[in-house]
Amino acid sequence: MPVPSPYAELLSRIPARRRAVRAGGTETAYWVYGPDDAETTILAVHGFRGDHHGLEPIVAQLRDVRWIMPDLPGFGETDPAPGSALDLDAYVDWLRDFAGRVAPGAVVLGHSFGSIVSAEAVARGLDTPRLILVNPIGAPALEGPRGVMTRLAVFYYRAGAWLPERLGSWLLRSRVIVRVASIAMAKTRDAGLRRWIHDQHRRYFSGFFSRDSLRDGFVTSVSHDVRASAPRIARPTLLIAAVQDDITPIAAERELVGMFPDARLVEIDGVGHLIHYEKPAEAAAAIRAFLA
Repeated sequence: MPVPSPYAELLSRIPARRRAVRAGGTETAYWVYGPDDAETTILAVHGFRGDHHGLEPIVAQLRDVRWIMPDLPGFGETDPAPGSALDLDAYVDWLRDFAGRVAPGAVVLGHSFGSIVSAEAVARGLDTPRLILVNPIGAPALEGPRGVMTRLAVFYYRAGAWLPERLGSWLLRSRVIVRVASIAMAKTRDAGLRRWIHDQHRRYFSGFFSRDSLRDGFVTSVSHDVRASAPRIARPTLLIAAVQDDITPIAAERELVGMFPDARLVEIDGVGHLIHYEKPAEAAAAIRAFLA
């Protein structure tokens, strides 16, 4: 049985509707939240292995904003384009096409892996008045003190793709491994919130298209970071970073903000890589101030 969301009451006040559009060579499922006549539209791009559900807690805090939230190709209800490798070029081309068809001129927001895709898309000309990056990937995953763990994760995803299909799929969808990853990322001491976070990962972390698409997406996620895009982004940019983030240390985020021509950094203490789950009100406050 699903664990009740602590944000359900707020989210229930916001109209939501599912839609689909052909973009980037695939039928893209997306959700629209909030009023159609809102002054501000935000196009939000979720992180690796998740889908649009992950950003709903932030949506719940900003009722007056219109949100466009697609499932990335290979995740949730959006299949990858036939014959297309899910490398960074494919994700960026898909996002630029999707934005042009559904949300031209919207503010762009990316979380985690979505920060890499969003930043590179804006650097390549995706038109947006402002860019927001939540838990941005601001350092190379294969280097530094966490490089060994990242390489083990690379082996895990490659093994999942190499093994016989039944065994490989079981490995990649293993509830034990999903729970271990969830425990490692969650920092909150609120037992009820932790249970809900673990349930969210259990419900949505295994909604990927195939073993190969998951491996390709992971390799893309650890082979790039926002630093390569930052100097080419002329739009005002907001970085919302976590002081206890295990994916990108806060020191790296403080260096990253200086690589943008026009950026500001908001640091949120007491949280790691799950700002969207654990501190959505604080993230929403930073977004509202930035947009104002």
